[in-house]
Amino acid sequence: MTKPSDRLRSRITTHGIDRTPHRAFMRAMGLDDEAIARPMVGVVSQKGETTPCNMSHGPQVEDAKTGVRAAGGTPREFTTISVSDGIGMNHEGMKFSLVSREVIADSIEAVVHGHAYDGLVGFGGCDKTLPGVIMGMVRCNVPAVFVYGGSALPGRHRGKDVSVLDAYEAVGAVQAGTMEEAELRALELSCKPTVGACAGQFTANTMAMVSEALGITVPNSAMVPAVFAERKAICERAGALVMRAIGTGGPRPRDIVTRAALENACAIVAATGGSTNSALHIPAIAHEAGIAFTMEDVANVLQRTPFIGNLRPGGAYHARDVHEIGGAHVVIRELIAAGFMHGDTLTVTGRSLAEEVAGAPAPDGEVIRPVRDAILPSGGVAVLKGNLCPDGAIVKVAGLKALQFTGTARVFESEDDAVEAVHARDYAAGEVLIVRNEGPRGGPGMREMLGLTALIYGHQMGEKVALLTDGRFSGATRGMCIGHAAPEAAAGGPLGLVADGDTIRIDAAAGTITLEVDDAELERRRAAWAAPQTRHPAGLLSKYAATVGQAHQGAVTHAGNAIWPEDRRGGGGDHD
Repeated sequence: MTKPSDRLRSRITTHGIDRTPHRAFMRAMGLDDEAIARPMVGVVSQKGETTPCNMSHGPQVEDAKTGVRAAGGTPREFTTISVSDGIGMNHEGMKFSLVSREVIADSIEAVVHGHAYDGLVGFGGCDKTLPGVIMGMVRCNVPAVFVYGGSALPGRHRGKDVSVLDAYEAVGAVQAGTMEEAELRALELSCKPTVGACAGQFTANTMAMVSEALGITVPNSAMVPAVFAERKAICERAGALVMRAIGTGGPRPRDIVTRAALENACAIVAATGGSTNSALHIPAIAHEAGIAFTMEDVANVLQRTPFIGNLRPGGAYHARDVHEIGGAHVVIRELIAAGFMHGDTLTVTGRSLAEEVAGAPAPDGEVIRPVRDAILPSGGVAVLKGNLCPDGAIVKVAGLKALQFTGTARVFESEDDAVEAVHARDYAAGEVLIVRNEGPRGGPGMREMLGLTALIYGHQMGEKVALLTDGRFSGATRGMCIGHAAPEAAAGGPLGLVADGDTIRIDAAAGTITLEVDDAELERRRAAWAAPQTRHPAGLLSKYAATVGQAHQGAVTHAGNAIWPEDRRGGGGDHD
């Protein structure tokens, strides 16, 4: 009878006379015969000093390694990159943020397959690290458990909870003359008091919730703040869970990431008013599993799911508050009970999602509302389609006072041009600010524009103008801000044909966005259009621009559904 140990992928590096040099390298790392004979489990994180989001990873990685060892495995720690959206914001460096997602997934694939690891525990912290790690897990399809490193605690300023979003928006308030610089300085010193990712329902916490809804993380761990002692047990359990999956043969990531699970991921984004970036990341995760799941599929779930989370930026509360009322499971249990999520999907524990959340408390009514008292009847994020964005664009409607906007176009050929105009207050109520050539290919890199949108909000113009771009917005963005316009201008999309003064009609309730220009005029403009020159003809961004797809399909860079040769043959086996 074949023992589980005989099926280990790592046997190809540890067994047989011809593997003597391989074992010599392992012994040089302090491994003995017993450690070499055990399953080899990669433990990947972004621990380092590029961002506070990942600075909790060091001790948590050690806890995960303890869990692997206690369950009979040999942990192999490695790291991957992280580009801080916070520090990369508002300059050319932001073009590397979305690119880093692909680098993370690629690097995990290289290490896991290059070393024939049997399983993986993967940590995420800053925005792109969460989807990047999950994508790498699904691509490799070895037994794997995702762990979010946790959010920062909110700060306190003038008796209320604050986050880094308040600092961003305060910059605009100072420029508008409604706040003193001393107040801005006080916010800078108080808004992010601990390590961990941003405290609101921005991209990191949204994707942490997505990992819960997918079932690929330690159950009910996502909302536990980074500095809480509870994370030790979470990480140890992650190590134990991956070892259990190695021993039993599953579940593996592609057993977990199914179409139903992806719909669950969209539902939790909708219910909590999560980041619009999820409409990029969920299709990209699906792509790794060989599932065609576009922005339109995301939109279908968003439109049928009630918005029940009173979370920033549209609401009042932070991740710590969700943890205190019972965690992500409160949301999931409520949505399953009301028929808005699939309860029969599989989780890393081997149990169904419904089984895992069965003991969760009911919504508290303030941080998370019951479905019967939803904030909005449909999700906090909407997808818009029309002649201006045939493949879709996305807007966060959570917190908006009005869902319709009609205005005249003011065209900027880059984010830098738009920021310069906004800094100078050279824009007016009633305008639709068009920021183009910032898409996946045109940027390259699809920059995130929280600095720009926060300035506008700080000027108290957040809903007096609309902003439309083929770039991205932060999960912390609020206002009538529409991103991910597809196809992008640099790929010949209609956004490249807009001229100053054109009328644009936006209806987020109906899901439409229309350029009020007749077809004949658009064809005349199209004949005169030429693709913009790239600012990055060499280096990483040039490679990215040559391979990246459009936003509505996740801005992915490879064909998807990568199958390792051993999996095609039905498993590894002993390689003596």
